[in-house]
Amino acid sequence: MSVRSRVAGRGSAVAAAPVRDELGLAIDRASGARPIAGNRLEHHPDSPRALEVMLGLIAQARRWVHFENYIIRDDRTGRRFADALTERARAGVSVRVLYDALGSIGTARRYWRRLVQAGAEVRAFHRILSWHPFQILQRDHRKLLVTDGTQAMVGGLCIGDEWAGDPERRRRPWRDTMVLVCGPAATGLDRAFGRIWGRVGPPLVPDELAPAPEPCGTSTVRVVEGVPRRARVYRTVELLAASAAERLWITDAYLVAPAPLYAGLLDAAKGGVDVRILVPGTSDLPVLRNFTRMGYRELLNAGVRIFEYQGPMVHAKTILVDRRWARVGSTNLNVSSLLTNYELDVVAECEGLAEELAAQFRHDLASSREIVLEPRRLRLPPRLVGTPATTAAESEPDAAHKRSGYELGAFAVVALRRVAGGLRRAIAGTAALAFAGLGTVLVLFPKAMGIVFAAGAFLIALGFGLYAAQRRRSQESLDEA
Repeated sequence: MSVRSRVAGRGSAVAAAPVRDELGLAIDRASGARPIAGNRLEHHPDSPRALEVMLGLIAQARRWVHFENYIIRDDRTGRRFADALTERARAGVSVRVLYDALGSIGTARRYWRRLVQAGAEVRAFHRILSWHPFQILQRDHRKLLVTDGTQAMVGGLCIGDEWAGDPERRRRPWRDTMVLVCGPAATGLDRAFGRIWGRVGPPLVPDELAPAPEPCGTSTVRVVEGVPRRARVYRTVELLAASAAERLWITDAYLVAPAPLYAGLLDAAKGGVDVRILVPGTSDLPVLRNFTRMGYRELLNAGVRIFEYQGPMVHAKTILVDRRWARVGSTNLNVSSLLTNYELDVVAECEGLAEELAAQFRHDLASSREIVLEPRRLRLPPRLVGTPATTAAESEPDAAHKRSGYELGAFAVVALRRVAGGLRRAIAGTAALAFAGLGTVLVLFPKAMGIVFAAGAFLIALGFGLYAAQRRRSQESLDEA
């Protein structure tokens, strides 16, 4: 065989080799997840409709219901879910409910007792009063419903009247996003529930973890489980942002991006990527909203477009990258969600879902104002101003929303801070008043405050001592094993 023939043969072999998806492999490793093919995904950006779909899934369950949420309120919406879960439990369906003790702190014990009396098993994640002082920062912030291991809903929606709205009182629902997953990825989500269920008690019985169902669609899904200190979602989002070539559209409820992720957004915009960020105009946590606004100037100077939603709270957590990647879940882009909480997201390779997220993003811009920099005289730095969104939207702005008392309070806080003289001065003034007040109390009541501080110090010391002793016993048990 001639040299030319051998070279041609090698060329044919190389051409026949499968093309490696380098980005997909990197995301697999960063997220600790594997691609699951054969799924059908339904996008639910309308919170009341998403709640109805979830109630319908519960009503149709025949074997088990696995229900996990950060907030489950004892209000009209919460009681509808209690009714549905109670009915299924009494019908012989295995019902498991996992709620976060901090997120659902306002829910009365009678709510959970009613579920238990009907035959459901209910567990609280990381109770507030605990001998583990570090656990109070590690919350179960996930939102998940799985029925029979074949269908699941995942996203950012909690169970409360804020998400249901009240048309009679002209209170529009919070804007949130859920995704219905049908196919093998639903089993992956069910196993994610099983892992966190086993963290707070005995594991699920084997009968409640079904094998993967038959494919029912064409979408590939990665189930990304956020675990404290593992930074799985963090690394995944960084990779997605770094890979964006055309567009990077982010909707986030409590955006306070860590420095590396913040730098990634700046670099993407400077590189010509269409980077847009949609955040709440009025937040239920005004302090976090203020911290979000601190980074506006640098983002705007880099070419990032920022929009504030003018209506009820936008609570969705979504990322759209080009026309390939869509991420929906419970993780907010801040340190708490990315590094300390238990979170759950799906990263989908699905052009259909990507286009639906893009259409919803444009729709939301119709009810938003774009933040821009307005030049000023006397060489003063430009100031932030809001203008109507200039991006073409697919529909008219939403009807007027009558804010609830809670939203009015949050709106008032933001307005007062603006009037007081700007964000940074407001924060500095608040800190000054707080420390001045503390100093005054110490001067007026030195003995009483000394006793309070001493008692607090002893309690903290006791908590750390018990934690250290427990860790030592655990290590000794491992060494003996």
